[in-house]
Amino acid sequence: MIYSYIKWIRSWRMLIVLSVLLASFSSQVFAVRGVVFVHGTGFQTNAEVDYWTPNFINSVMSGNSNPYLVINCDFEEYIWKNRAAVCLADQIYRWGVANKVTELHFITHSNGANVVRWILSNPTWDFRYPIIITATKNVTAIAPSSGGTPLANAVINGNIFEQSLGWLLGYASDAVFLQQVEYMAFMNEFWLLGTQGRALPVPFKVITGTDVESSPFDSDSYCGGYSNQVALEFTQNWLNSCSDGFLECSSQEVAGTVWFRDKQVMNGGEPLSHQQSRRACFGLDQVLRNDI
Repeated sequence: MIYSYIKWIRSWRMLIVLSVLLASFSSQVFAVRGVVFVHGTGFQTNAEVDYWTPNFINSVMSGNSNPYLVINCDFEEYIWKNRAAVCLADQIYRWGVANKVTELHFITHSNGANVVRWILSNPTWDFRYPIIITATKNVTAIAPSSGGTPLANAVINGNIFEQSLGWLLGYASDAVFLQQVEYMAFMNEFWLLGTQGRALPVPFKVITGTDVESSPFDSDSYCGGYSNQVALEFTQNWLNSCSDGFLECSSQEVAGTVWFRDKQVMNGGEPLSHQQSRRACFGLDQVLRNDI
């Protein structure tokens, strides 16, 4: 037993030494600031087209010569799994070394914020995590599902949402299971930093979506797809009045600090539905561009 304990201590010391050496190495190799776009729940192979759209990405990065990376990982997995957080870390690390990046600016959407929070909260899980944490200067979390959503509970329980929300949330995957309200409360208490009294090592700024508008006579309802707006206004009936059709405001604001609520900054005081908050709607792309 004593031998096992000594062996365990040595392994942890080796991990710490390796992390320090790699962090030191990265500070010499990296030389520019990069932007990382992290998608939400789903298995993405071309998130720039299928999740964000080139119009949104190009507008956010307009006038910025620094490199950017659009993540493509399997976020149907639990956030800590190899195809989720480790995939995210590996893509960032390889891209960072190739482009000599010294500072990271994250733009996340929905469950993508939880995957990033896992990395920031658990530096000893993977040798790349401390390097990423050291390089990270800011996380902008758009509509993060930090506190989960009752809609995930509905999907897992197998009611109508399992069919009607496949385009938005996915089906009964591990990621959806974890985004049930009670399970996210457990994660926030024991595994994820960012909630009250459990500070993250980097700034984590939240943009909150507060409402859904779907009037056929309002042109603003067509940004991001009118049918999506109608679906989100329907699901909003199962949420608090302050919600983006998928997440309640209180859930989005569980972790980090609120940068702003949509109507405070968006053109015309427009709200951002959960779909619109990953599109170039009402000046969101311009706000993000100016921030980076």
